[in-house]
Amino acid sequence: MGLLAVGTPLEWPEAKINADHVRQWGIEQLLAIWRRAKGKERDALLWGDEVEYLVVAYDDDSRKVNLSLRQAEILEALAKDEILCESGGCVPDLQKIARNSNPPATFHPEFGRFMLEATPGKPWGIGFKDLLDVEPNMELRRVMARDHMRANEYPITLTTFPMLGVKGPFTDPYFPPSGDKLRSQFLPDEIANPHIRFPTLAANIRSRRGRKVEINVPIFRDDNTPWPFHDPTVDYDLHKYPEDDDVRNGAAKENCIYMDAMGFGMGSCCLQITFQAKNITEGRKLYDQLSPLGPIMLALTAATPFYKGFIADTDVRWNQISAAVDDRTSEELGQTPLKTDRWRVPKSRYASNSTYISQDSRLRKEYMDPDLVVDVELKQRLLDGGMDDLLATHFAHLFIRDPIVIFSEDLKTLDLEKTDHFENLQSTNWQHMRFKPPPHDKDTGWRVEFRPMEIQITDFENAAFSIFIVLITRAILSFDLNFYIPIAKVTENMETAHARNAVLEQRFHFRKNPFTPRPPKPSPGSHGTSSPSAGPSDTSSPRGGPTSRPPTPLGPVEDEYELMTIDEIINGQSPPRRDGADGGACFPGLIPLVESYLNSVNVDVETRCELARYLSLIRRRASGELWTGAKWMRDFVRRHPEYQRDSVVTEGMCFDLVKTVEQITKAEGVGEQDRKGEGEGPMSLGKEMLGERR
Repeated sequence: MGLLAVGTPLEWPEAKINADHVRQWGIEQLLAIWRRAKGKERDALLWGDEVEYLVVAYDDDSRKVNLSLRQAEILEALAKDEILCESGGCVPDLQKIARNSNPPATFHPEFGRFMLEATPGKPWGIGFKDLLDVEPNMELRRVMARDHMRANEYPITLTTFPMLGVKGPFTDPYFPPSGDKLRSQFLPDEIANPHIRFPTLAANIRSRRGRKVEINVPIFRDDNTPWPFHDPTVDYDLHKYPEDDDVRNGAAKENCIYMDAMGFGMGSCCLQITFQAKNITEGRKLYDQLSPLGPIMLALTAATPFYKGFIADTDVRWNQISAAVDDRTSEELGQTPLKTDRWRVPKSRYASNSTYISQDSRLRKEYMDPDLVVDVELKQRLLDGGMDDLLATHFAHLFIRDPIVIFSEDLKTLDLEKTDHFENLQSTNWQHMRFKPPPHDKDTGWRVEFRPMEIQITDFENAAFSIFIVLITRAILSFDLNFYIPIAKVTENMETAHARNAVLEQRFHFRKNPFTPRPPKPSPGSHGTSSPSAGPSDTSSPRGGPTSRPPTPLGPVEDEYELMTIDEIINGQSPPRRDGADGGACFPGLIPLVESYLNSVNVDVETRCELARYLSLIRRRASGELWTGAKWMRDFVRRHPEYQRDSVVTEGMCFDLVKTVEQITKAEGVGEQDRKGEGEGPMSLGKEMLGERR
């Protein structure tokens, strides 16, 4: 979650006046961090995961399920738990967590009052035994949260609540829609965390863009779906706020589900992984090499088929969140000529990456975004302060945005021992990767956050995807892998990932050869010595080459990548390649690369077998043998007796879906001995997603 400061927030007209002030002070704080931490070294990679929950409340008698708005009460109950307090506490926002304590987990508030975020109590190490502790810890976090809820409440890991924004009650307690902050037709202000940052963020985004946010998700067209589809929940006769004119001016698009508030995006759950690198060089490398993987993992974890009681024709959340926090004006969007704004801005502040930052000789200028917008003056200040051009460009791009939430108390004095002004902008640039400098007051290194993945239904799945990404980073660093493709193609891949069943039906731009090419061999009689192998042991391909880096690659960039299926990217291509290029060479696949890495290190048999369970899930999802969460949920609804093949999700369907999700989650958490004899009971639920994993 982003920066949670306290103070007196400025409404947008006054915040706009102070925006340049905050940007300039943020740059000075960034330079102070740069000078202090650019040479910072860590002993080993650390990492952590963030799991987000929706808290639901059941009414079994009426077969209804609503979102519980008791986030604050649940966090307070966790903070007051005497046993948890003895272990050091678990709610940093409400209690001080001792440095030498060892809590099993920590819990944090999120944008929605129906959401919880949970992280491990301390960072995971790179040891393989740590990887095996991830799933049990995720299970424990869910149990801890559940133990501090009411009997009719449960923490589920769905990306979105299918009935969020429908007509009638969908929260417990119920509040009617609208309010001065969101001004939504569908959501009440009370749905947002009451911390002053959140309603101010929503209100100032709306004020800055001059109208409400506009979210239009294509509707899934079934046999009885009215066509053309016009969202029947939109009230065109509402006249409470000036922004109510939006729908009369065309905000609600044909054949789309229309939503109008930040809560529809920031009320979504996801799975995020943060890595602490050994040093800034390693961090920059991971940022670059993980960036092209973002769209692939977004499609592979697809789990968002429903919005506002309708079935969508997309499978993932990303663009909906992007639109939900898009504060660009009509000038910045290119809808009207530039007059008062400085530039046209191609992307929302929640978007795919637009920069590469590693000082890697393989990084070609052709990979960079030709339309990148930067604040030239702020970039020059960073260069004058000693920052290199690549990193200065990255931050000068982030700082084209306005700070949305400014507290008046923070404008009095510039404190270079703090990072509040820098984080004000850094934390509200929600790109699919985030490069995070060390905080000023903690013994923490340079970090990289991997943000695109969708939350999964079970702790097993969330652990599997977390562990897979960790192992990918190890393979990247061990084999010096190269996944560079042009930034524009990464952006295109992010759009492709939204397609229904993209994991099986779409192809993505991906690099053909991830291995550093062999440099010229020494001539006979020379006294040069060869370097150790930089890649897997199979010497029949370029992966057996030495670690010394060749000159900048030559030839057209377009020859370096091609369209591949996710199955080919994850599991490898079957030789020869379709076009016969490179002598029939083929992309080896991410899982074979991970397995080659595991072959190269000392992993005991038992641990290797446990890791194989997680890799099997990834492999089978990519091949289509197992379904994504999105496909499973679509199938559940379409087979439901209440479904009329009209793209509508009813309250009864939602109740049964959420109950089944809870059953699957509980069954996955049952011990091995308790599973025996279950037959076709709870353990058979969701087998299309999970298979017979035990």
